[in-house]
Amino acid sequence: MPRKLQKGYFVRGQFVAEGSELDLELKRELKGGVEVSKTDLKRESAELQALGEQLLGLRAALFEPLGLSDKLVDAVAEARRITNFEGKRRQMQFIGKLMRQLDEDSLQAVREALQVQQHGSAQEAAALHQAEGWRDRLIADDTAVGQWLSAHPSTDSQQLRALVRQARKDAQPEKPGLAPRHSRAYREIFQLVKEELIHA
Repeated sequence: MPRKLQKGYFVRGQFVAEGSELDLELKRELKGGVEVSKTDLKRESAELQALGEQLLGLRAALFEPLGLSDKLVDAVAEARRITNFEGKRRQMQFIGKLMRQLDEDSLQAVREALQVQQHGSAQEAAALHQAEGWRDRLIADDTAVGQWLSAHPSTDSQQLRALVRQARKDAQPEKPGLAPRHSRAYREIFQLVKEELIHA
């Protein structure tokens, strides 16, 4: 299925998505910054309501630190509870109205929290890549286990050594010419290493 192209334009080599904050800001500058059209206001209102709708799916660990007003927190909790279509629609309009009262810093914090939930934090992504590298080194290189244990002394050394032995044994192809298979031990090494790196 072909990917839907995002509408927008380029300004000084930077892509500006239609309806984004930057797009609205540039349009305000063109008009002299005084008058904002009804269309712009409507678009901005719709964007904030959509942002409010996304708050409903935001997990508690990311939602609570945002420090949103009690009124907005209660409105989101109520919207999660409502199952009636029309009731939900009206509640979402109310959330959109409350979202318009937020300052730009709060809105940016909401966008960042949603981004973290959708794509994971940069720290988690780096930990995953690092964990893959360590897993492969531990299985391939005898000295890597000692290096890992000196860098991460809280690791259960017996468990790690047993997993590495098992992963090496499982990686031997049953017949010559077959590709090595990745066993449960291979995956468990990855999980063990990843947990250590994230909580280090």
